[in-house]
Amino acid sequence: MKLADLGEFGFIERIQRAVVELEGSGVRLGIGDDCAVLELPAGQVLLTSTDLLIEEIHFRSDWSDWRALGGKCVAVNVSDVAAMGGSPRHLYLGLAIPATMAMDDLDAFLAGFLKTAADYGAVLVGGDTCRSPGPLMISVTVEGAVPADQVVTRSGARPGDAIYASGTLGDSALALQRLQFNRPMAEELADRHHRPKARVALGRALAEARLPSAMIDVSDGVLADLGHILDASDVGARLEQARFPLSLGFSQALAEESALFELALSGGEDYELLFTVPADKEHLLAALVADVPVTRIGTVTEAEQGLLLVDEAGEVRSARAKGYNHFRG
Repeated sequence: MKLADLGEFGFIERIQRAVVELEGSGVRLGIGDDCAVLELPAGQVLLTSTDLLIEEIHFRSDWSDWRALGGKCVAVNVSDVAAMGGSPRHLYLGLAIPATMAMDDLDAFLAGFLKTAADYGAVLVGGDTCRSPGPLMISVTVEGAVPADQVVTRSGARPGDAIYASGTLGDSALALQRLQFNRPMAEELADRHHRPKARVALGRALAEARLPSAMIDVSDGVLADLGHILDASDVGARLEQARFPLSLGFSQALAEESALFELALSGGEDYELLFTVPADKEHLLAALVADVPVTRIGTVTEAEQGLLLVDEAGEVRSARAKGYNHFRG
């Protein structure tokens, strides 16, 4: 069956039936009225973020299954909430869909979307659908909540702060490169691109302990995203290449082709947390992040020093804050 056979309102009813309410989600009224009616926990503020995902720009249907794509749409949005120390609560889904799209594919997408939303404690509460004359276009808005005194922004980094990254860097970009050149790769590497994980628990733990002076998620690449922190905080940074956390798969590829390190710097879509911590609080990290590895990769400096990278030979060079730019590539 194609979407055209079901129609817009039949599809909306199909979504509504699939949504499962979560206890404590604050949903007084969800899908089915002109607006959702929602509640926030007392003393918390609302976090809101929106992402667009366009077929042939953000994803290719022949590179990923639809269920994984639905989950990724949730994770990349939820990651923004994690970067500000919050917990995701509500999601809105906008779809511009070719009328010829198979319902089996849409059902798989929706199943992945709703399962991943539930995994992060979030509920789909609204959205919109329309026909697309071209590619599939997906818009996701996430709402999260965080205690008002625990919001972490990009603007609090100060000279002397340590720069940390969670997990490993460069895996998603390496997987994308393998896909582009039709080269084989391990399932673990492919999952980093198709099934990213938002670091919600880590973000909450850091915010609750009031450790980060600034934080962002790595969506466009370490250099680009760190550059946002540097600009917002009016500081510089010194990164150490030898400290970058790399997976076994990435390290093996790097041993064969040293130029691949650029992917760890500028590749993007890792959705790890990149954050700064004052020197007098660093000792508190070890007990806090036992479940997720975090690695110190550099130090915040004065603004006039700019962004510097120390390579493994100890040579220092200026590093341009580059990453993916939709209007430049």
